[in-house]
Amino acid sequence: MPFDIKKTVRPNILTLEPYRCARDDFKTGILLDANENTHGPALTELSKSEQVLELNRYPDPHQAELKQQIINFRNKKPNKFVKDIEANKLKIGNLCLGVGSDESIDMLLRCVCQPGKDKMLICPPTYGMYSICATVNDVEIVKLPLTTPGFQIDIEGIASKVTGDPNIKLVYLTSPGNPTGKLLAVADVIQLLEKVAPVWNGFVIVDEAYIDFTISPDSNYSESMSTLVNEHENLVVLQTLSKSFGLAGIRLGVTFCSEKLSYYLNSMKYPYNISSLTSDVAIRATGEETGLATMSKYVANIIEQRDQLLKNLLALDGVGNNIGGLDSNFLLVEIVDKDGKPSNEVAQALYNTLAVDNQVVVRFRGKELNCTGALRVSVGTEEENKILIEKFVKCLAEVRK
Repeated sequence: MPFDIKKTVRPNILTLEPYRCARDDFKTGILLDANENTHGPALTELSKSEQVLELNRYPDPHQAELKQQIINFRNKKPNKFVKDIEANKLKIGNLCLGVGSDESIDMLLRCVCQPGKDKMLICPPTYGMYSICATVNDVEIVKLPLTTPGFQIDIEGIASKVTGDPNIKLVYLTSPGNPTGKLLAVADVIQLLEKVAPVWNGFVIVDEAYIDFTISPDSNYSESMSTLVNEHENLVVLQTLSKSFGLAGIRLGVTFCSEKLSYYLNSMKYPYNISSLTSDVAIRATGEETGLATMSKYVANIIEQRDQLLKNLLALDGVGNNIGGLDSNFLLVEIVDKDGKPSNEVAQALYNTLAVDNQVVVRFRGKELNCTGALRVSVGTEEENKILIEKFVKCLAEVRK
């Protein structure tokens, strides 16, 4: 049987009619349709940009300009596995915007999984919000670990799980992984998509929060799978402006998917979920001549600093291997005891000493599967990285006495 979205989306969502307002039809004139405060914002002073945004008015529910800029950016460098680049270019209809990727994760669960009945599969170690959203939505979690070493997907294992249990409706993958920092092999994900599509009505979701920190072997292409969603109806790709664009504070996530699924997601979302302030910043950040150039410059600097930071960390007595990848803006390194064995006890002590006594905060990840003794360290500025190494030397000597 071919993949059939109508057998995957919940029946009540299939019949959902999207929220409409008079502003969908008429946008100019004396606007007295939405019960807005026509006197303006309750602020004594407004900047020129705030005045232009008309903050007393509801924001644009469709965000066409922002979506167009995002797809222009991604279409410029498609994934090398796209079979027909022109035919499969991203369109505005492929996108749904959310309040960070977390809203996108939750929305997909609500769109597809019936509470108390359906399940989702995750591949630990992975991002913790998948499990939280599943629990909130009363969706059972099935776990199949990433393979080690290398933190890649078990294609046959996932295929066996989802085809053997029709109640598994979603598979959440993170690429590059968190906390692994490792890019999943795109060829493996495509093989999985093609293997399960004829026999399983579910979605494979690839969370690409850190994708812009990967380096494609061919500068004409991107490692992002976003440009593959028109070729694979069972693929969903999540991205965010929080990481490479440095805009964690505006909370903007992007879902790339088939136009069929996008229709249902956009019907479900709250009509004004993206604020005018968020939209304004995001449009400037994804602009060809302004934000994208700045983002690229910062990403290049982070990649350069990442390589140097790893070199400096691995040279320290008490730091073992880099157990993660080099595809994100962070590193996952082992902290070892005096015998050279990865140690959660030493790693936890180092984490606490760094934070409490030295005001350097990293993340202890030793309790994640196959991450014993691990600390996840974000790549800072050159000065921050220099201080980090100094503090590491000092604190490692203290906790390994």
